[in-house]
Amino acid sequence: MAGPRLELGEARAWLAQARKAAAAIEPKAELEITAEGGDSALTRFANNGIHQNVAESSVVVSVRAQVGKRTARASTHRLDEAGVAAATERAIALARAQAEDPELLPMAEPETITPLKRWDEATAAIEPAERAAAAGAMVDAIRSHGLTAAGICATQRSAVAIVNTRGVEAFYAATGAEYSVTALGETSSGWAKASSPRWGDLDPRAGARMAAEKALASARPREIEPGKYTVILEPAAVLDLIGFLVWDFGALPVLDQRSFLSDRVGKKVFGDNISIRDDVFHPLQSGMPFDGEGVPRRRVTLVEQGWVKNLVYARQSAAQWNEKHKAGEKARATGHGFGLPNEYGEAPINLVIEGGATTLEQQIAGTERGILVTRLWYIREVDPYQKILTGMTRDGTFLIENGKLAGGVRNLRFNQGMVEMLNQVEALGPAVRASGEESFDMVVPAMKVKGFNFTEVTRF
Repeated sequence: MAGPRLELGEARAWLAQARKAAAAIEPKAELEITAEGGDSALTRFANNGIHQNVAESSVVVSVRAQVGKRTARASTHRLDEAGVAAATERAIALARAQAEDPELLPMAEPETITPLKRWDEATAAIEPAERAAAAGAMVDAIRSHGLTAAGICATQRSAVAIVNTRGVEAFYAATGAEYSVTALGETSSGWAKASSPRWGDLDPRAGARMAAEKALASARPREIEPGKYTVILEPAAVLDLIGFLVWDFGALPVLDQRSFLSDRVGKKVFGDNISIRDDVFHPLQSGMPFDGEGVPRRRVTLVEQGWVKNLVYARQSAAQWNEKHKAGEKARATGHGFGLPNEYGEAPINLVIEGGATTLEQQIAGTERGILVTRLWYIREVDPYQKILTGMTRDGTFLIENGKLAGGVRNLRFNQGMVEMLNQVEALGPAVRASGEESFDMVVPAMKVKGFNFTEVTRF
């Protein structure tokens, strides 16, 4: 049976070794051990053949030392007592060299963590031959249409343990699997991608057939004029746009006035049909049920029917928020902080956007003239405070006429504000687990948006 390459007992032993090393040089130091271990493997194919199989295995131990109002961290791949002792000594020396942080809190106290089971034995035991068979099935599905296939199959098993001298003990082990496939023709391409904690949830051959269908249907794309169109964004395209909002829902960016939500918390910002939450416990999600300090992750409603209801908080940003807003409702840590020290604070990384009942097919059928977008790429922020983004369509962009797909169109560059877009959503599909290229996986629906702004046609 294939198990995680890291156990909680090992982290306890490393903490004991770190305490022993610290006792001789800084007896009052608080200590935290963050250990991450795992194996990952990837099979890559291109030009209708496998050309690479790579695997990586590692365990890293990170020691954070806190000396009064100073903290620092040092990491090592040496897992013996001497290696942990050396990392502890470096962390203490670095902490002593820091300027004091008057807002630094003592290390976290233990809290009850709701366990999550996202470990699948069959996925943990996947061998290269099984990934190769999946790659071969994808190649066959695409090559049979006279197209060229490229993509990857990947599997992993991982574990994270966080323990500290105040009694925190957090442990999470998980497996993961994904595929990504592109079908290439002379004048067009199609794409599909999916991921899950369980290899058995994936159907790479079906994804390849979808990619091939998109490539064939968008062949010999026509050029259309840039402008504002009704656009149907498939879930992968929605995910890659919404990913640029994630950091703005952290309390620290709002406190620092570098979030587009500064002065907008508690106000209606988006359309009535937009509701967003962070929910690591959603059955289609993945991820661990605690944050970088071992604080339990909580479900947080971020947006409800367009109203910005809440932010996510690390322990320190919650204290800062309460100090600044003494008369308001008290904030508390939501378990979304990153390991200290860091400059980012926190972020919701398990987004769920509430969907609707209008399927993608129904959205297309109800559109007189518009554009269907499979995915986006090369997205960049034009204005971070107004959340205006630019980027391009890719791998399946279609004209919709009279409720039907009327063929492929040349890819387009967009320049679109996210606040404006999320006030112009006309229909939502059922929420699904989606994978993209510009952001982490989310649970999101397809969206039909009016007035989406395309600024120019690309060369392909």
